[in-house]
Amino acid sequence: MRRADRLLDIIQILRRYRSPVAGEIIANELEVSLRTIYRDIQALISQGVPIRGEAGVGYILEDGYDLPPLMFKVDEIEALILGLLWVKRRGDEKLILAASDAMAKIETIVPPSLKSSFDEISLVAPPNFDIVADNVDVSQIRKAVREKYKITFDYLNAEGNATNRTIHPFAISYFERQRLVIGWCELRGEYRSFRTDRMDNLFVESQKYNTHRKQMLKEWVEINKKRNCNV
Repeated sequence: MRRADRLLDIIQILRRYRSPVAGEIIANELEVSLRTIYRDIQALISQGVPIRGEAGVGYILEDGYDLPPLMFKVDEIEALILGLLWVKRRGDEKLILAASDAMAKIETIVPPSLKSSFDEISLVAPPNFDIVADNVDVSQIRKAVREKYKITFDYLNAEGNATNRTIHPFAISYFERQRLVIGWCELRGEYRSFRTDRMDNLFVESQKYNTHRKQMLKEWVEINKKRNCNV
């Protein structure tokens, strides 16, 4: 690997983490010595890259640093296309369109030397002919999740009982057959998940909720862990 490529890889590794990254982790991934990593990081710092930390503690890339124009490797192109193909097969209507647009944009910035990797990709995301259609506009829910708005809807459960729910949505799970909206349910006073094919009369409220989505997701994961342990 050329040193210039390795320096870019170090920056990219640091961008993945929000906490300090040990030099050993970087060295193991790039398959070089720890001493080489220490020298490279000092070189990056001397070039003005805002890296904080020290040997034996770890390193972190400060916010606001921009990488040079996008430069993809073959594996990165395949990862992007495979993910976008999966979204085109199983996403909601507007995500499917967005995935197609994203693929077109990526193709325009791929250098000529990698065009064949893009055009002749051999990875496949097979169609799911048993997928359940959404009964509401999931893009409205995604927007509510991003902006932390409450949503109200009618819901028909598996037993055929109908209720009206107001929830604080913080995540959407895309499964093979259907989508689930996860949120804090005001009616039940706990976290619940709702299938989009059983939702109706969706309305995005003007009122926002205050709890951080990250905290809600953490609590929901912990609750499900406990439930699974008790099964």
